[in-house]
Amino acid sequence: MANASEQQTNILVAYYSTYGHTFQMAESVVEGARSIPGTEVRLRRIPELEEARKALSKQDAYVKAQERQAEIPEVTHDDLRWAHGILWGTPTRYGNMTAQMKQFIDTTGALWMAGDLEDKVTGVFTSTATIHGGQESTVLTSLVPLLHLGMIFIGTPYGQNPQILVTDGIGGSPYGPGTLAGPDGSRQPVESELQTARNLGSRAARVAQRTKILRQTEEHGKQSS
Repeated sequence: MANASEQQTNILVAYYSTYGHTFQMAESVVEGARSIPGTEVRLRRIPELEEARKALSKQDAYVKAQERQAEIPEVTHDDLRWAHGILWGTPTRYGNMTAQMKQFIDTTGALWMAGDLEDKVTGVFTSTATIHGGQESTVLTSLVPLLHLGMIFIGTPYGQNPQILVTDGIGGSPYGPGTLAGPDGSRQPVESELQTARNLGSRAARVAQRTKILRQTEEHGKQSS
């Protein structure tokens, strides 16, 4: 009989947020993952770059957003090893992930060499100023290093997310959840965007459960042969 740790599915939500929009999305991703029985979820913050902190330190919106996130632990390699599924949140920077997220991923060479992240479920959610600010490209370009690490990508397909089948100005796509911050950052995530984020979390938990069971079955088969 499997013990409690073997039955539990671990989901890590690792994110970076400048003004708090991606943080709000991350909280909804966590909510979705926790809705699946047998799932343990960790919310972790990708560390800020000192240069960015200095450059933005005089902006009240930035300072307040960072204060709201201060109690969120910073992500570690042990968190990555612990997880069966990892969901990444990043604002867009010219259609790509932030430097903060890229720098952290660039520290995972030892995990890559050991294959520690292979076959783990992954997905990406984002925040942009406008609809055309990188809602799709940020997710797609973020896949490059994640595929190098051997991870299994899941998105947010239309069939499970009818709220994104609209012509309204909202974030999100079949590739992953997204929100729009507006040119001045004043717009906050709306319910349809948060729902897509919750759906990514719950889907990741479901798929991670299945892939974990398959791996356990393969390992037990090798041990008994």
